[in-house]
Amino acid sequence: MQKQKRGRQLSRNRDQRIALLKILAGNLILKERIKTTIAKAKETAPLVEKIITRAKKQNLASRRILISMLSKKAATKAFKELGPRYLERKGGYTRIIKLGPRLSDATEMVILELVK
Repeated sequence: MQKQKRGRQLSRNRDQRIALLKILAGNLILKERIKTTIAKAKETAPLVEKIITRAKKQNLASRRILISMLSKKAATKAFKELGPRYLERKGGYTRIIKLGPRLSDATEMVILELVK
């Protein structure tokens, strides 16, 4: 029996989708707040949660995994700033705030941000 695939396709093939999610995660880590569509935000939030959980461990293996997933600048910020900031927090590092539909095509827009 075939099982249902996890995640949204986002109208892209696999490689483009992975690249898009890595870019969104990196930008969220660097800027700590991005404006995007609700579908992209719901796919990016769990990825960022896992990245921050990995950054909290503060070991060499975690650093190498973060550098392979993100740009060097984003991985460094996650490891040096975000990991220690969320050390006491057990999860829930991101927040999605709905903004309403975009004027051009009525796509639901949101702000995806890191919790302070």
